[in-house]
Amino acid sequence: MWYNTKATELLGIDYPILQGPFGGGLSSVELVAAVSNAGGLGGYGAYTLAPLEIYELDKQIKAATDKPYNLNLWVSDTDAPGGTVSDEQYELAKQTFKPYFDEAGIPLPAKPAPFKSRFEDQLQVVLDIRPRVFSFMFGTLPQDVLEQCRQRGIRTVGAATTLDEAIALDATGVDMIIASGFEAGGHRPSFLASSESSITGTFVLLQLIREKVKTPVIAAGGIASGRGIAAALTLGADAAQIGTAFLACDESNALPIHKKMLFSNAAKYTTLSRAFTGRLGRGLTSRIAGDLSGKEKTFLPFPLQTTFISSLRKAALEQEKWDMVLFWGGQIAPILKHKKAGLLMQALIEGTGEFFSQQLKA
Repeated sequence: MWYNTKATELLGIDYPILQGPFGGGLSSVELVAAVSNAGGLGGYGAYTLAPLEIYELDKQIKAATDKPYNLNLWVSDTDAPGGTVSDEQYELAKQTFKPYFDEAGIPLPAKPAPFKSRFEDQLQVVLDIRPRVFSFMFGTLPQDVLEQCRQRGIRTVGAATTLDEAIALDATGVDMIIASGFEAGGHRPSFLASSESSITGTFVLLQLIREKVKTPVIAAGGIASGRGIAAALTLGADAAQIGTAFLACDESNALPIHKKMLFSNAAKYTTLSRAFTGRLGRGLTSRIAGDLSGKEKTFLPFPLQTTFISSLRKAALEQEKWDMVLFWGGQIAPILKHKKAGLLMQALIEGTGEFFSQQLKA
């Protein structure tokens, strides 16, 4: 059967369908449980959570499902040297974004406080709670860490945006590699070259990795239907990871207006921008992203840029200035149909099965 792949065997799931683990508070226990209970792999993006919050989260997920789930962290969670920026860089950012703060009628924020990486402490939690699957982005993990995961029965999954990154992940001994195409919504998890130069499409990247790497591959980006999953499997993927379609479901923790926008005409237009977080990410096209294209050197590094414009985002949402807000979303959003995760999973499973059944009859 089409669903008997290396991914289902390794991850202990019924169907090779993974829900993208959204960061920034967009994941939810309800969504993870809905996907995992339906036979896929629910995912939770925990890179913004403190260690104690991750312990509590794990308890909540395990109370909601006894199925495997994926916990996701970022190996590199800051681009700011020493966790901060110079006063000169802060002044540049103020000048660039002042018109938008003025338009919203709010003052410019103070210089963001220094950011201290939390990854090492978060990693210890992962080793303690032993989720069935631990996925990570923006880098590779030392082989001793991967060995500790293996000893604890934790399957490891790294994300690649280029063939070189996939080869680097393969050399460390991860269990699976995500081929993250540039069509995907959210941040580009590049780590060997700039994100702007790491924009290979999902199906090209998938084929390149399958040609050069033996580690099982998960296709991610531009997939939101059974036909998309079937295409990925046909090209050699062992699973498909779906983000935007699950983000739009009622069970996700995205704001109601975010979900509404994903089902609106605005979803036809997406842009890659650093303006909102300091790292390149794809979301629905906004005025700020368009205005500030080419001015990336005036932005603060991740995650200080996120902190810097957080009050602007809040004010824009309150004032319904949607063109000043980043709504994460991938290029596939215009085909979205389902608002319930269970119904989406059912459609994905049935759609994939129908495609392969038709192929057998042809």
